[in-house]
Amino acid sequence: MQLPYSEELNIEYLGRLFDNTSECYKFFWFKAIVSKVIEGCNVITYEELVDEMIADAWYMVTEYHLNLGPKDTLENVVDLIKSKYPEIKSCEKKNAILEFLRNTTDKDIIEKKRTLTRNVPYRLQAPFFDKLKGDAWKTGENDLIARINQEKRLMYYFEALCGLDTRIIIQDDWARYIIKNQEIIRGWLEYNMILYLQKRNPSVPGIADKLYPPYERKLEKVKKYWKLILSIEPIHEIYNDILLTDKNISIDHFVPWSYVAHDEMWNLNPTTKNINSAKSNNLPDWDQYFDRLAKLEYKSYEMIWKYESVHKEFDKCAKEHINSDDVRYRIYREGIGFNEFAGELKSVILPVYQSAVNCGFSKWQYKGAV
Repeated sequence: MQLPYSEELNIEYLGRLFDNTSECYKFFWFKAIVSKVIEGCNVITYEELVDEMIADAWYMVTEYHLNLGPKDTLENVVDLIKSKYPEIKSCEKKNAILEFLRNTTDKDIIEKKRTLTRNVPYRLQAPFFDKLKGDAWKTGENDLIARINQEKRLMYYFEALCGLDTRIIIQDDWARYIIKNQEIIRGWLEYNMILYLQKRNPSVPGIADKLYPPYERKLEKVKKYWKLILSIEPIHEIYNDILLTDKNISIDHFVPWSYVAHDEMWNLNPTTKNINSAKSNNLPDWDQYFDRLAKLEYKSYEMIWKYESVHKEFDKCAKEHINSDDVRYRIYREGIGFNEFAGELKSVILPVYQSAVNCGFSKWQYKGAV
């Protein structure tokens, strides 16, 4: 993926920022710089950039359970905050996370923030340096800043070291370049982040959908399909055997969307809004709930072939929510008995379920009244 050419700037060096990336810090530091520059900030503190890094990594770690790298400090600080402040939700708004980080007095978090600034502010621009090679990096931060500030035509330079209040100064020509080409630069950054995360998370689907906060899924056609079914025959959801109505129905991803990153029909089932909220992005206990899921899905399958109106709604859903002809044939073709249907459904869902378990998604059982 090529970056736009500039006669004034060393774009070749910019394109090499992520050539030697064994940890994720460079991606998040540069992403934070781009965001701040687009907002109009050319002088930025370490703390402002680190807060952006933590907020951007928050969803990847807490919502999507992505591995950011071996012994990754950024991942560790997110885990620390999540463990000490469980009231901060995995889907919390970014502004709320930034507000928390700006105002925290937690010494452990502040120390983790400082740790994040020990290398990446200096290492990011390594492709631009002529003099800093090998052992030249093995020096204190003050000396390192002095040496870097002698280099020519960098993206940014440093003011005097002052802990998290240390400031970087983005050069005007680079700021103009970033603002002018922001969409291409963001696409290039995302592309490189996806390649890195895929290596760290080889069995995880939908990496490209997991770079940002979760968005609201469009499941209205599936909800309409289930509302039609329950208007014909009574339907009980699988987690607490509650009779569903068109007032309390909600569509649940059996294996959480935050893992599968899709809305395939074979992974969707109706429940109540309250139970769906309680389940959040956890995995339903397989032994307790899969048989119930299979029976509910088979009931809807039987109605597809029994009622023309249901079949029409199913076809509308299938256009958007069944993206494999093979899966559609195996699970939804006419004339399948329950045992065969349940076996095919299991063969599709179980590998995905087990992979989510391996990635750290917690198992869940419904407890409590609704």
